[in-house]
Amino acid sequence: MLNYIWLGLLVLGIATALTLDISNESSNKFRNGESMEVSVMFDSSFANSAKQFDATLTIPQSAFAKFYNVVLTKDVSQKIKLSYNEKEKKYSVYFLTDDSSPAIWQEMAKVSGKENDLSGALTLKNKSGANSYAAVLSLEKISFSKMKEVTNSAIDYAGKAVNIAIGLIGIMALWLGIMKIAEQAGLVAAMGRSVKPITKFLFPDVPQDHPAIGSMIMNISANMLGLGNAATPFGLKAMEELDSINLEKGTASNAMVTFLAINTAGLTLIPATAIAIRAAAGSSDPAIIIGTSFFGASCATFIGILAAKTLEKFYTNGGDRQKGFANFFNFIKSGWKFFITLFAIALIIILLAVSGIFSKLTFVNSETLKSVIQMISILAIPLIIISFVTYGAIKKVKLYEAFVEGAKEGFNVAVRIIPYLVAMLVAIGIFRAGGAMDFLVIILSPITNLIGMPAEAMPMALMRPLSGSGSLGIMSEMISVHGPDTFLGILVSTIMGSTETTFYVLALYFGSVNIKKTRHAVAVGVLADVAGILGALFIVKLLFG
Repeated sequence: MLNYIWLGLLVLGIATALTLDISNESSNKFRNGESMEVSVMFDSSFANSAKQFDATLTIPQSAFAKFYNVVLTKDVSQKIKLSYNEKEKKYSVYFLTDDSSPAIWQEMAKVSGKENDLSGALTLKNKSGANSYAAVLSLEKISFSKMKEVTNSAIDYAGKAVNIAIGLIGIMALWLGIMKIAEQAGLVAAMGRSVKPITKFLFPDVPQDHPAIGSMIMNISANMLGLGNAATPFGLKAMEELDSINLEKGTASNAMVTFLAINTAGLTLIPATAIAIRAAAGSSDPAIIIGTSFFGASCATFIGILAAKTLEKFYTNGGDRQKGFANFFNFIKSGWKFFITLFAIALIIILLAVSGIFSKLTFVNSETLKSVIQMISILAIPLIIISFVTYGAIKKVKLYEAFVEGAKEGFNVAVRIIPYLVAMLVAIGIFRAGGAMDFLVIILSPITNLIGMPAEAMPMALMRPLSGSGSLGIMSEMISVHGPDTFLGILVSTIMGSTETTFYVLALYFGSVNIKKTRHAVAVGVLADVAGILGALFIVKLLFG
């Protein structure tokens, strides 16, 4: 299915970009070849010469809005640089756009260069005051802006993918070295035995004394504590161990899909990133999303595991539907105790939400909680390292040799995932830059209106499974516009803490072990995301709607 997702992202992104460019060209959106009346105020005494001058360009709001057919609330005032062009007998104009520049100029500047610059020509008419002139401005020609943006985005994301992989080498070497010490000391096996009843149900095909169990436990624990730098190497190591017992190389096993279902659910006790953004935005209680995020992530985890365990029954026996249904009913019959337990947990969480206990988490001083979160973030990794090394020393493990042996694996894994990351991130970049996201929001708006999701929150819900940086940017923008403590501010923060970047995780983890046939992993991840987003919407509407 990942093949179709990848192709769909590329086709939708490029097709949308091309459609928008043709529409822009036919309507001459950027007014190519047209001039507009402006005023120029020079910063110093002006005389006709080839010398470069600094000046301020001024355009009345009504004139600018009419020229570009846009809505504008204030007059345009833009700092520019002028130099005389002897050949054309005109003044060349150059300026950099910023957040105060009109949106359409910012859009044009992104196409014309990497520095958000625009250039053009200016003809002075008559003097209207001291160092002030009436003039005519025509800007550079802008064509196929979306396709250029798609091209730039593809190149940019390809570079980001390689940078991510290279950045992982050091982290991978560190944590795989530490894991090798823990493995040789018997600590990984001991951790696996401590949660055997859970792992036996979740991963029945994996021997309970296999190193994969310990790696998965370490990954899930690190994720729950918000230690992303530690979680990723543990997860990649777990995939490597799971692949060592995989009977069909290149095809995802049931254990791999279930493990990634838990990962893509994003179950975290403390959503530190979302809390930090809320605190920076001036929230009166940035940690109020801890309870709502945990509820949403719990919904995602529950549905993710249920979907993984259900769908895997239909991906066996050569696609024989009758046997698939038989396997499914046998699974329900054998796992009824587990489902009753999950249902009870879900019911308890809902009852806690209804009673308003989550909303009363503010009894903890936000500054105190912030300090606790910072302390956990600072101390957790050093404590893990010293604990593992100390345990290895007690068990008489050759620490240095074991660490180096494990660290060697880090480089190979990091290099191996580069093609997979490039493929997925470039497709996501093209999808975003092409404008397909906006069309998807329009298409899904009837459904979101039906469930009561604000239209403003839709881009966040759609972007979260695709891109961590993209969803972070949307969340920051939403909070800055609507405020961190409004319904929308809390909702997007909760969505951020309730879900994970599914397609990035799938590309990263499957790429590390050369898995090309992902079976039902994409469907499971998407279902977990949908459950997390709906759970976030439900709990936030219940408590703050």
